[in-house]
Amino acid sequence: MKVPFLDLKSQYETMKDEIHTAINQVIDKTAFAGGPFVEQFEKEFARFCNCAHAVGVGSGTDALWLPLLALGVGSGDEVITVPSTFIATAEAISFCGATPVFVDIEERTYNMNPRLLESAITQKTKAIIPVHLFGQPVDMDPIMEIARKHNLYVIEDACQAHGSEYKGNKAGSMGDAAAFSFYPGKNLGAYGEGGAVVTNNAELAKIMKMFRDHGQSQKYYHGIIGWNARLDGLQGSILSAKLRHLDKWNEARRNHAHTYTKLLSGTDGVITPYEADYAKHVYHIYAIRVKDRDTLISRLAERDIFCGIHYPVPVHLQQAYSSLGLGKESFPIAEKCAEEFVSLPMFAELTGEQVEYVAQTIKELL
Repeated sequence: MKVPFLDLKSQYETMKDEIHTAINQVIDKTAFAGGPFVEQFEKEFARFCNCAHAVGVGSGTDALWLPLLALGVGSGDEVITVPSTFIATAEAISFCGATPVFVDIEERTYNMNPRLLESAITQKTKAIIPVHLFGQPVDMDPIMEIARKHNLYVIEDACQAHGSEYKGNKAGSMGDAAAFSFYPGKNLGAYGEGGAVVTNNAELAKIMKMFRDHGQSQKYYHGIIGWNARLDGLQGSILSAKLRHLDKWNEARRNHAHTYTKLLSGTDGVITPYEADYAKHVYHIYAIRVKDRDTLISRLAERDIFCGIHYPVPVHLQQAYSSLGLGKESFPIAEKCAEEFVSLPMFAELTGEQVEYVAQTIKELL
């Protein structure tokens, strides 16, 4: 039995007619750059996230960068985040001219440890970016309390957390703004690049819409220096079609995750993901931890089971951030997890037989 890590074709086959309709209506109206289909998706996605506004942008990286710019983060500022994330979280900070400051993660949730946050705050700190890693929301209450105490902005990195919940609140609805990625492999994925920022702040949404469109509030009138970070019409229309299925897909992921956990629990040498009691995890990634992960991945591949690693090198140890002077053992929990993570096959269209085959094979090999 072959089990791919991800199978985008299988999802497409379940909604081929809807996708073709979504594409054809954009072509028929020639509404390719922004336009009515992006606007419609923005309304739908804001409603999905229980937020007042959504701003469609060109990528998840844009979605992290634009709210920082719009909130005035710039040269000389510091923004606190975690080293266990895709590098785009830190890149967005750097491209504002600010400096990323890291705090370690909790070993069970793999998210920002709120108990370490306050000690990282300095007079230069302007914002905090908690990352809802793998689809599980961060423990937001203590983070928001600390942010309010120190007058700091909070931008949720929800790029892997479409539809996840914290104490009944949708990811993206708790901070000053939140970034989502629609990279094709995400729980809600475009057919190319795409992203969105959600917020309840009307003025912030207005500024971000200007930033994404060369600083224009109306065509050829540029109030600020902006950028081209628009979401295109094709992606907006496709995302609207797919959004209608997202709750169902997330529930399928949760069911697969629970099966994996049930079958792998008690297996020597395997640490399964932990779902916090405050969280509704949507399992963008189902990552187990094992000591000799390279051998396991190789042996699984021999049996046609294909896995991934998210992420093998924490951001503070990447060459791109060597200038920060942060060596090994700076963030021991993040570093240990990075050496042990194995991302198992996870997508809504997995069959029960495939999930059982993966779990049983891991148990046999270990």
